[in-house]
Amino acid sequence: MQIKELARATGVDIETIRYYEKAGLLPAPARRDNGYRDYAETHLERLSFIRHCRALDMPLAEVAQLLQFLDAPPDDCSDINRLVDEQLARVRARLKSMRALEKQLLQLRARCADTHSGHCGILDELVAAAHGEACACHGSPPV
Repeated sequence: MQIKELARATGVDIETIRYYEKAGLLPAPARRDNGYRDYAETHLERLSFIRHCRALDMPLAEVAQLLQFLDAPPDDCSDINRLVDEQLARVRARLKSMRALEKQLLQLRARCADTHSGHCGILDELVAAAHGEACACHGSPPV
């Protein structure tokens, strides 16, 4: 299949497919007489695997390691487990950060409940923070 068909079948942009080839995540496809790339079913499966890993927000370096494990399955899964555990830790850290961000935005939003007053507590808080003053969402400025 041509690259546009591979892109359509996997939902991966053509430029991303080319990038994955250059990065060594996808093997180089055969070339037709006219020079066009000719992708096989193995490319489709590998690209789908990569896409799934990326949907889990795994960094490309870890996707590359998983592909190596896929190509040469290890005797035990401890390294694979470690990669997933590290990704899980990163996701949990981001969730914690997002909850803190939500709290800050809620505190900021609480500064302006009236939409018709002609005065906006949110803007006041943002301006105060820009001037280095304490704000509802971040508290006291760093000293």
